[in-house]
Amino acid sequence: MPRAFEKTVTVIRHVTKSGDMQRRAAAIYVALFIVIGAASYSLIATAQTPTVEFDNPEYELAQGDQFQVGDQTYNVSSVSDGSGELQYTNESAEYTATWENNSTQSVDGDEWRVLVADGDDPSAFTLREEINETAILQDDPDASEETVEQNGTRYVVINESELVPADEYFPSPETQSYAEGDTIQYEGNATTVDSVTTDAVQLSWTAPRTNTISVANDANVTLGDQTYLAHFADDSTLQLTQDFESYDRQTAEIDRLQTYTNGLWGISIVSFLTAVFMIGFAYLPSRY
Repeated sequence: MPRAFEKTVTVIRHVTKSGDMQRRAAAIYVALFIVIGAASYSLIATAQTPTVEFDNPEYELAQGDQFQVGDQTYNVSSVSDGSGELQYTNESAEYTATWENNSTQSVDGDEWRVLVADGDDPSAFTLREEINETAILQDDPDASEETVEQNGTRYVVINESELVPADEYFPSPETQSYAEGDTIQYEGNATTVDSVTTDAVQLSWTAPRTNTISVANDANVTLGDQTYLAHFADDSTLQLTQDFESYDRQTAEIDRLQTYTNGLWGISIVSFLTAVFMIGFAYLPSRY
């Protein structure tokens, strides 16, 4: 057998043996990385993520419940999807109103014009009744629907021909005068005239007011002079607690577990990717 042919056969045998050894070593490492990745993933799959829980909250509430903090009573008006609303009534809430000078205001169901007294520093004003001329004319079958004006004077046409001066036909408007410190009935409340200026009249009164407090999951809510942590145990249960230490401890534990879980995900991903690359490298042609 020629020497050149023998050398060629020897090289082929060496390459074949080298390739087999390369694939065997790769198979061992691939199996190792797959085992590591699978073990990490199994830990992730079997781990139970803890949730924040309070065994003895100060209040455990559902929609429609009432509870009291201090002297104030609160109503749970809504609870759903990790949020809710609380309502309470302030029996002596303060309201204010501003009446601009020469504006029309509704008082006791009637319309009145606000007329501030003359002078640079007025302290009084007058409410003058606004006469609804259109309604009066419509109620009178003998009168025309609109007034007419002749030589600067307004008239009401009676029976299609008779002219009656508007000042004589319509009733004289009623007037009511008030000064600073006086009380006037407004929107069903005893209202105080706080101040009178050339531009406006300032009024104030006290009356019940319903207030709404929005509540978010795991957020603080202040009721009176007390601060609570609002936690939704489920979609229909709101818990209010002042055990902030327990909440901080539980959330720290959850954060720590999440960090471990992220690390295990990293191990699993890297292990499986390494196994895939090693399979590819095992089938690269050998240099020998």
